[in-house]
Amino acid sequence: MFDPVIAPSGTLLGLLQRGRGDGTLHALTAPRAEALAALNHCVLHDPRHDWQVENRSLYYARLYLDLNGELDAIEAHLFDPEDVLDSDESRTGLALAVLGHLASYGRLDALELLRRYAAHGVNWAWALDELALRDDDAGLRALAAPVLARFPRDAEGDAELAVAVRDAFEPRPWRLWADDPRESIATRVRAAQETGCFDRWQRQMSPPGPRPGWSVRAVFEWAEQGLERGAALHVPAARCLMAVAGPEDRSEIVEAARSGGEGARCTALRYLADSNDPDTLDLIEGAVATGSTPVVEAAVSAFERMRSLAAVDRARGWVHRPDALGAAAGRVLACRGAAQDRDLVLAALREAVRGEGPDAPTLWTLVDGTGRLGIACAAPVLRHVYRETASSHLRGRAARALAATDPSFAAGFAIECLWDCEETTREIAARHAETGDNRVVERLRRLAADPAEEDEVQTAVRSRFGPDAPAV
Repeated sequence: MFDPVIAPSGTLLGLLQRGRGDGTLHALTAPRAEALAALNHCVLHDPRHDWQVENRSLYYARLYLDLNGELDAIEAHLFDPEDVLDSDESRTGLALAVLGHLASYGRLDALELLRRYAAHGVNWAWALDELALRDDDAGLRALAAPVLARFPRDAEGDAELAVAVRDAFEPRPWRLWADDPRESIATRVRAAQETGCFDRWQRQMSPPGPRPGWSVRAVFEWAEQGLERGAALHVPAARCLMAVAGPEDRSEIVEAARSGGEGARCTALRYLADSNDPDTLDLIEGAVATGSTPVVEAAVSAFERMRSLAAVDRARGWVHRPDALGAAAGRVLACRGAAQDRDLVLAALREAVRGEGPDAPTLWTLVDGTGRLGIACAAPVLRHVYRETASSHLRGRAARALAATDPSFAAGFAIECLWDCEETTREIAARHAETGDNRVVERLRRLAADPAEEDEVQTAVRSRFGPDAPAV
């Protein structure tokens, strides 16, 4: 999947792509045709950099409801000839998830679209998972024949069916079909279930990788073999070392961390960092200076895992370095530094935004640390990250940091956060948003009554309406 093109944050499309609360508020006051065009663009061209962790589907579904939006554009997208040519689930996953939420809100047109796509679309498994949560038994039973028809009645087709049953995210349809009164359907599904269970048992009985009794050298060789295959195995290899290495093996592990092959060196650095070995910090510094890119990345990652006072103290000396270790030192201080490190963390935050922009991966930790340390003068930088980042998760972290550092948050960004796409951000808003604005009271009550809202958000809302809460 290509990185999405994100519109400027000041435009309606840019706000909706980011999942910001202001996106919904602006869409509700914009001309309906313009708002629906922007909404359809977002749903049909997934704007998320990481669709597995960022939420948009409920956010977009709620806006379809508020705008009474038609689903013609989604239907055309799902059944476009490109569906056959592009089987990547990221092409249709967001649209299917939006339809799932709309179906749960009672939109029968969304439910029918999901049924049709489950019967005829390429990404049918996703649609079936959505239906498993929303459709009735009769609707699911009607899909048994078209879904099973996808798998030829031969050895290869039966094997593919067994994998589909075994890996199904929602097992409800398959369980229904296993008890289907049509013997041809029930018998085939039950056979696939039994095959999947046997495959899982075989994998558990014959796991790949290290075995009890392996030596330290064997673990290093396994890590090296992984690199040759293009698989980085130093993290599980380091866990294996925890099981097989003894005090007598320390010198061999230290030597591997100093001058071993890539796989062995990465493994040794990780193991020594997790063991809090006294030589680890010097070995990490040496690896960053002399190692290949994978070794440098492993050394930096190992350093960030360290919890010792010595690691924090070394971070204070490294934080000014203009390399990956210097950036990691800033993140270590953000996570584990003290009040005396506020200026260093603030400088690292400003440098990251200035040098890498509002979507820099390092900002996740630095923003959290800014809130943890209560760095009030960081509020302008946090507001910039909040407005401009394309990551809804990073924006939520910025909101949490602003709640801890910015006195204006409750009357400002907290209000729009009530409409944010991320439930954790809505929860923060529900706890902090000032209720002098009538929109806040109305929104809190709507969230409290919405069955699709997350429990944590509704708990935060109820805390504002309880007997000991301020008047709402």
